Amino acid sequence: MNAKKSSPIHRSVQTASGRISYTEQGTGPVALFVHGVLLNSYLWRHQLADLSDIRRCIAVDLLAHGDTEIAPDQDVSVTANAKMLKEFLDALKIEQVDLVGNDSGGGIAQIFSALYPERVRSLTLTDCDTHDNWPPEAFKPFLAMAAGGGLRGTLDAMLSDKSVYRSPQALGPAYEHPELVSDESIEQYLRPFVGSEQRTRDLQRFLAAFDNKHTLAIEDRLKTLKAPTLIVWGTDDVYFDVKWSHWLADNIPGTRRRVEFKGARVFFPEERWEEFDKELRAHLLAAQQKPGS
Repeated sequence: MNAKKSSPIHRSVQTASGRISYTEQGTGPVALFVHGVLLNSYLWRHQLADLSDIRRCIAVDLLAHGDTEIAPDQDVSVTANAKMLKEFLDALKIEQVDLVGNDSGGGIAQIFSALYPERVRSLTLTDCDTHDNWPPEAFKPFLAMAAGGGLRGTLDAMLSDKSVYRSPQALGPAYEHPELVSDESIEQYLRPFVGSEQRTRDLQRFLAAFDNKHTLAIEDRLKTLKAPTLIVWGTDDVYFDVKWSHWLADNIPGTRRRVEFKGARVFFPEERWEEFDKELRAHLLAAQQKPGS
């Protein structure tokens, strides 16, 4: 039980894609957690604390997010992020992981799993970009704003007045209870994006690269993925309809369980972490068992 009482440790490691920042907690087989757009490894703090008794939990900051440092010309597309994850694991000498993804991080997790299936012990997908639903229709106004040059002003507005972040026009729809999102969480997520002009530009490039060609390109390989897969989906998600959880379950042959959280929205790993962790813990323990054991 000592591992469960351990504290999260913030580290970074150099890869060909940049110096990748990550947080880890616990010991044992590695579980790798991948966040989505506008967030960072902080999303997974509850999972790191709660599951560190059975896993070495690692939450990574994607390219153009959090404290990860990259060159100005570094490709930050979702496929580039999937390739970065391989470089990241290679740098840490980690052969296999239990992969967990949310939002665009779930799309990246699909790409990683399709490209490097031998590195995936198990897969868990929550509400995320899937097939040709990238970007989701409901996220396109935000993308248009960013493309029109309004990203820095919007970030500044959300940081100076946290109620803007929680509003229906911004990130409010991603939460079941946006009014309960703390000022600290908003600072943790958004402050890195305004640390320099390059940081803001990197996020702009990440947003501009959203394109379903990345998930369509790996569809055939995804349909051969045999890693034990858990799919957990919120039923009140304006970005990712429940039908996409069925699509994933139908197309990933390793799917063992599909679960719906009534009324939950895309960021439920943070809001409903206890409910989610119960499902995830059972999945991780089952995946750890060798076939026939």
